[in-house]
Amino acid sequence: MKRLLFLTGRPGIGKTTVILNAANGLKKQGYVVGGMLSREVRQEGERVGFELLDLNTGQKGWLAHMNQPSGPQISKYRVNLRDLDEIGAKAIQNALRNSEVTIIDEIGPMELFSQAFKQVIEDALDNGKLVLGVIHRNARDPLIESIKKRDDSEIIEVTLRNRQELQNLLIQKALQFLKERKHSG
Repeated sequence: MKRLLFLTGRPGIGKTTVILNAANGLKKQGYVVGGMLSREVRQEGERVGFELLDLNTGQKGWLAHMNQPSGPQISKYRVNLRDLDEIGAKAIQNALRNSEVTIIDEIGPMELFSQAFKQVIEDALDNGKLVLGVIHRNARDPLIESIKKRDDSEIIEVTLRNRQELQNLLIQKALQFLKERKHSG
């Protein structure tokens, strides 16, 4: 039984939607779910950036934006390290403390610029609580490699074929872990 359930797949395939639907399904079952979600933001059909959302507080910020004045640059976006640390990393930290399920969307090139984010991911790996997350398909980092090698981790690729059923599979795997943990703890 895996404790760290991560999705991967090509951009725009629906990874965040699957994670969000699974999180909502677990909330309906009475579990406390928290963490961080990142979503692309479009204006007039063009992607202008990525928004961060704290699932517990509803607080929003920018992970990256075309018009971000400073920060590490990836493609046409600059990463907003302040929001990533103060909203994203903090949302995960609070979820590890106060929730039964921690959402991490996503571990990718932009997020990996933040030392606070990397530290909170390390904390999540060692915490013992259930994690549902997304790993960027092309991101390379020792942290991601360590996740892939763990015995308690499973990485599932989201495809056009499986994305409809995937939220139910994640919920099923999560419930199995949570019920087992409840009985053994």
